Amino acid sequence: MSTIARRSFFQGAGGLIVAFTLPRGAEAGPATVEAESVDAYLAIAPDGDVTVYAGKVDLGTGARAAIRQIVAEELGMRPERIALIEGDTSLTPNQGGTGGSSGIMAGGMQIRQAAATARQGLISLAAARLKQPAEGFDTADGAVIPRSGGPGIGFGALVNGGRFDLAVDKNAKLKNPDDYTIVGKSLPRPDLPAKLTGRHDYVQDIRVDGMLHARVIRAPAIGANLRDVDTASIAHIPGARIVRVKDFLAVAAPREWDAVRAMRALRATWGEAATLPGSESLFDTVRNTPVARVETIRNTGDTAAVFARGGRVMTASYHWPIQSHASMGPSCAVADIRGGGGTVWTASQGTHRLRQTIAQLLGLEAAKLRLIYKDGSGSYGGNGNDDVAFEAALISRELARPVRVQWMREDEHGWDPKGPPQLLDLRAALDASGEVVAWETVAMVPQNNPAPTGTPLIAAVAAGLVDGSGMSSGLTSLNTDPPYLIANVRADVKWLTATPLRPSALRAPGKIGNVFAVESFIDEIAATSHVDPLEFRLRRLKDPRAVAVLTRVGQMMAWKPRAVPPNRNGTVLRGRGVSYMRYKQAENYVAMGMEVEVERNSGRVRVTRVVCAHDCGLMINPDAVRSQVEGSIIQTISRTLLEEVKFDRSRVTTNDWSSYPILAFPDVPNLEIALIDRPHERPLGVGEASTAPVAAALGNAVFDATGLRLREAPFTPARVKAAFAASV
Repeated sequence: MSTIARRSFFQGAGGLIVAFTLPRGAEAGPATVEAESVDAYLAIAPDGDVTVYAGKVDLGTGARAAIRQIVAEELGMRPERIALIEGDTSLTPNQGGTGGSSGIMAGGMQIRQAAATARQGLISLAAARLKQPAEGFDTADGAVIPRSGGPGIGFGALVNGGRFDLAVDKNAKLKNPDDYTIVGKSLPRPDLPAKLTGRHDYVQDIRVDGMLHARVIRAPAIGANLRDVDTASIAHIPGARIVRVKDFLAVAAPREWDAVRAMRALRATWGEAATLPGSESLFDTVRNTPVARVETIRNTGDTAAVFARGGRVMTASYHWPIQSHASMGPSCAVADIRGGGGTVWTASQGTHRLRQTIAQLLGLEAAKLRLIYKDGSGSYGGNGNDDVAFEAALISRELARPVRVQWMREDEHGWDPKGPPQLLDLRAALDASGEVVAWETVAMVPQNNPAPTGTPLIAAVAAGLVDGSGMSSGLTSLNTDPPYLIANVRADVKWLTATPLRPSALRAPGKIGNVFAVESFIDEIAATSHVDPLEFRLRRLKDPRAVAVLTRVGQMMAWKPRAVPPNRNGTVLRGRGVSYMRYKQAENYVAMGMEVEVERNSGRVRVTRVVCAHDCGLMINPDAVRSQVEGSIIQTISRTLLEEVKFDRSRVTTNDWSSYPILAFPDVPNLEIALIDRPHERPLGVGEASTAPVAAALGNAVFDATGLRLREAPFTPARVKAAFAASV
């Protein structure tokens, strides 16, 4: 949408958009908004109300409240007077995808700087109008007011149809956190009332005039070729139509149930394919996969020399499984692609990136394609949202009609890109006193392919098109090194050339498995050295923020140091565990304590209590932070105890909730969360960090209870029983 079109849209709605500039030569159409201008982020209506344009989106994290709070604080106005538009490629700047807990930490801070620049601009306008020095003015309640007292001038009156034409000033003065009245408060999330009463519009609720409903027919085996389609097999279904592009096959109909009927009735002949190794030999496959390259994440001291001297050396290998995003509702998208362009409604976490991908694959001009973000029913990484959006666009282009594609449960579980497997070999050298003098990590994960050459979209591959960017598998190399004071440390990542199933970023990609290995191994060393695990960690931390979260967890658990666990007799064994990490070694500080019960006869592990101390710097909305921390913990307990993708030689076999169970409400433990607010520190994202120490704390608690060191997740009853049997 051009500058004129964008402004006209909002003037027609009774508002005024503060103008922004498109690149020279840009024609009217859904072009990308530049991100360097204040006007790209903020619009002021004549009554002084503000609209914020965010390229990053709220995935259930509470950003819709937090972004309003950030802008309200910097401008000096009530959050209720601020509207938010997010993830619309025609209206919002490209702030990159929403991932890596970057929504507030990166995107929110860009918007804060734009708001601070706008505040300077508004004050300058008022000062010029009143012919007084700008130092004599401030902003409050949506107006520029004299510091000496007297009436102010409302924002709407100051703008009055004009333009800021200001670049975002990276040095614009921000409000002093000591003066905050809005940031740091637990204001209610604006989207919750409609969500709680069933009135919220999700992408599944989008309807377009003339729209067809579609379903995709999947091959019976990954990589199988489509040989023949019996079109007569669905002739009895009203309005049913078939779309075939090479090996991509779909059906569409005016009524959704007819599309489902057609999907089930259509007879198609497929070739055979058996390209998978089978999940029973997964980690043998991982270990034997060719290595594309080796990346050294950390290399301090001289580990080779220490290990060469011999002495006391400990080794262990840890395994993290392939896991699904397991979105509670299957992915959905609506597309209307006609005349060389169109619109896609999608729950993608990266609408700007996905626009480029769809345009490239379908041979469209990106400037004629608009993607509009709508909430989906599951996220936290690259689930099926990008795939289904492309499928809708492809089918719509072929039929020249608006099309809604709704995945089925077997699509979501069977065909979403997966969190990849991880295998970590650890080695530590200890001196006579039990001190760790050298540490070595060798992590094996599939090669990370960031956009535009990342995980291909399944429909693009089937249709024989150039592979799309999809989602990368994330920063899976981070937190492979210990956060403790050890003189000689080397952490290497072997980037593998392949992985059995299509990989993608899954919440906290790589970090859960990495911290599981590192923090479990630290516990192993502490146990071998007969040192209490909490004391062992605290002795080797100097960062006061790290010490603070671990100390807080100890206090919350009334932790009494002990080098040896209590008696492990009985049918129900109880234990405690602890873990710590600094997310990506550069962001949040999180310590986790856990209490568990282990049934000796059944092998069932139950988490009864979790305590967590969480430091993410400045908290914009503490209630939203707490919700994210709680959700992260619960989801990761589920991933640690239950979740594992299984597959045979041809396809995924865990394609429903029975074969891929998740944690149920009766198994949710008591959660005690301590949020450590540091208003003068930079705000850090909270959507991922508290996931990372969960598996390690859980495994350490199981060891404390049973003496069993579980090095492969999930900790299923079968694995626990096998460990008991092997220990006899």
